Parts: sequence; structure tokens; C-alpha cells
Amino acid sequence: MLVARNKEKTLLQGSLESEYSQFIAVYGRRRVGKTFLIRESFGYHFAFEHAGLAKGTLDQQLAHFCDSLKDAGLTLPADKPTCWLDAFSLLKDLLRSAPEGKKVVFIDELSWMDTKGGDLMLALEGFWNGWASARRDIVLVVCASATSWMLNEVVHNKGGLYNRLTAQINLKPFTLAECEQYLDANGIVLSRQDILECYMILGGVPYYWGFIKKGMSLTQNIDTMFFAPDAPLRHEFDYLYASIFDNPHNHLAVIEALGKKRAGMTREEIARHTPLTNSGILTKVLRELESCGFIRTYTEYGKKKKGAVYQLIDNFTLFHFKFLADEPDDEHLWTYLLGTARRNTWCGLAFELVCLEHLPQIKQGLGISGVVTHAHSWRCVGNADEGINGSQIDLLIARRDRVIDICEMKYANADFAVTKSYDQKLRDKAEDFRRVTGTRDAIHLVLVTTYGLKENTYAGRFRSVVTAEDLFAPTRSAY
Repeated sequence: MLVARNKEKTLLQGSLESEYSQFIAVYGRRRVGKTFLIRESFGYHFAFEHAGLAKGTLDQQLAHFCDSLKDAGLTLPADKPTCWLDAFSLLKDLLRSAPEGKKVVFIDELSWMDTKGGDLMLALEGFWNGWASARRDIVLVVCASATSWMLNEVVHNKGGLYNRLTAQINLKPFTLAECEQYLDANGIVLSRQDILECYMILGGVPYYWGFIKKGMSLTQNIDTMFFAPDAPLRHEFDYLYASIFDNPHNHLAVIEALGKKRAGMTREEIARHTPLTNSGILTKVLRELESCGFIRTYTEYGKKKKGAVYQLIDNFTLFHFKFLADEPDDEHLWTYLLGTARRNTWCGLAFELVCLEHLPQIKQGLGISGVVTHAHSWRCVGNADEGINGSQIDLLIARRDRVIDICEMKYANADFAVTKSYDQKLRDKAEDFRRVTGTRDAIHLVLVTTYGLKENTYAGRFRSVVTAEDLFAPTRSAY
């Protein structure tokens, strides 16, 4: 059952109603449900469907393409194609012989077909520009998990396919609300607290949520998915990066470095902590990791873009580093870690990532959805001579109405209580920010937490409180 993809499904199905041919690109990180969305939206009815081969040579890719043509009903000529131009010519023969009406062509994992020395993009350009776009009955849908490749070669193509797409879908991971819908659709009952913790582990990747079993607690499910013998996701991390990037060693080096520093690093810091130099190769790696959703780039408040900081944002990767990288041998590890400092520390980090992934919901919880804002992080080094304590702000929302919301993201198993020492820390942080930045905007302290704020002497320090319930709001940004 297709869940929570109404916009995307409507767009794809609407292509069948257009009086002209349509060229649609669908991209997004691995396991996010691109193929499932496309197949469900078109009812599994395609004039031609094909998927590229991971690591296949040009000859193997062409042979596999011919197999797909044969499966679709084409009688192949004695001389098999030796290049993509010939292969797409056979695809045209297949479509010419198809019944009247819209003919949907679905090519999955397009990037895998683009082998070195091949003419794939030239052939795709000729197929669309020279033939399909001149007809009224073709819907061409191309898809790939290599998001950076899709953006460079298809979406932002600077050659013959420039500005040729009629639509594009950047398929995002599920939000918390959409994960709840997914579980409901599959008859799985979990509390919102459990769904939140599950999201802290899996992120919003539908494929991973498909391993959750009925009748088991969340802790039992996590043990079964990650730590039991032959656990289905135990080695997913290795396959995840290798399936997206041809040579993932540089990407993994950056990911591992960022995994050790919660606040992120500048590219100069990354270069110092990895084998990569501060060069074009590092730029390419960072761009590809960001386009696939593994890292985010943010600009510290008051600094220019060239001072950007790169931060690990992928929940699944963070979980791997914290609990799987050292190859644990306890099949009940997640049960054993209940209430331990190791797990509690991870909870704080993972909850922050969930909050950063749900900024629209936080804005809605603050009642500022209609206000123009910019999200930043900020940090300063202590300087006793200038009265600066040294502070770090993981999320601040600079608003057009001249208010700055400094968000404190705190995971707790009950209402969060502000202590005397924490109250002092909050006051120091606000003062550091005002003193260093020189801002004249109003500063509001905001608590983002799981349940709420415990009323005590220091609770009034926070102007607003956003809870996990607010994070479950069905707000969603457009793709």
C-alpha cells in the first residue's frame, strides 16, 4: 500500500492526462521508495520497464536492456545492439508497435547504465528530443539513487537535455507523521514515544520501517533488526554507501570524521581529519553526500557562505557509528543498553537530528509558519578578557520580524526540568550571543523536548515550548 505520497502520486498519474509527452525525473536517497512509488502510481502497467545493473559493463548493460525489450514483447533482430543509440532505436520500434494511448517507459537506476566510454546520455537525448517529445503519447520516467548523478546529468543537464524535463520529484524520507501513517496502514501499534525513538534510529526511510514486526516491543524489534544473528540491517551501512558511490572510500572518510564531531566541521577541518586535501575532490565528495541527504550544510549566524559548516544529519549512520561499528556480539544489546549512559548520550544526539529534520513542524509549533525565517547554528570561543564564556547553539531561527529564537533541543523521558546551573548556562549563552553578534533583535529561548517543561523556579526562562507531539504535525515542505 502506498502511504503518504499523495502529491507525488498525483503528479505521476496526472502525466497520463496530459495532451503532450512527459519526461519526469525521480531521485532521492537509496531505500526511500522511489521504485515503489512509480510502480504503485502507474498500477504496474508499463509499455517498457528496465533497471540498470550495479557494476555492469557496457556489454552487460546492453544485453540486459535487450532482455527487457524482449520481455516487453519486441522480437529482437539477429544483430544485437553494440551501443545505446542502437538500443534506444529498438525501444522506439517497441513503442511504435504498442496499442494506442499513453505508453509509460520506466527506466530505473539510470546512473548504473552510464558506464565509462558509453553513449547513454547521447542516446537518451536523441530518444527524447528527436522522437518522444514530438509525439503526444509517451511518458518517460527515469530514476536513480545516485542523487548527485541525477542532478548533474539529468535535472541540471547543461547539454542537449537542458530544461527538457516536464517534472521532477525529489523524494524525501518520511516525516514522523508519515511514519505513523505507515505503521497504521500495516496494523502495527506503537506509541508516539516509540515511533520517535524508532525515527532516531532509522530516520524516515520506508524500507527500514518495513522490518518492524507486529506483536514485538520496539526494543525487541531493534535487537532483531540489528543485533540478532543474520539481522537484516546489521551490515546495511556497508551496502548503503557502496551502492550509491562508485568509489565510496573518500565519502566514508568524511562521514567517519563528521561522526566524531557533533557540531560539524568546516571543509578546512575535514581536510585536516581525512586523507583528502582541500581541493576539488573534497568539494565533489561534500556535494554528493549532501545531495544524498547524509550531511547538511549550514552557515553560522553572521558568517558568509564560505564559512559553511558540514554536519552529519543521517540518523541511520549515526546509529551505526554508536552501536554497530565495533561489531557487537550481544544479540540483545539494545535491551541491555536500556537506561545506560551510552544510550542516553546517543538519545540526545539523535533527537537533535530529528528536530533539525522537522523545522517546519517546529515553526508551526511556535506559530510562525507564515514568517520568513533562516535557520542557523552558532558558536563562539570563550574569552575571559571580553567577558565571553564560550557557547554553542545548535539551532537558532532568525525571523524577519526581528526575533531570534534560540532553540534548546533536549531529549527526556519526562517533563524537562530546568536546574539552577542550567538556567545560568542559558543566561550565559544568550549574553554571549548578544555580545559577540551585536544583534539588536529580541532573543527568545525556546525548548524543544519530548514531553514538556516542568514548572519550577527557572521554567520561565523559556519563552516557548515545542514538544514531540508538535513534531508529529502533518506539515510537509514541497518536493
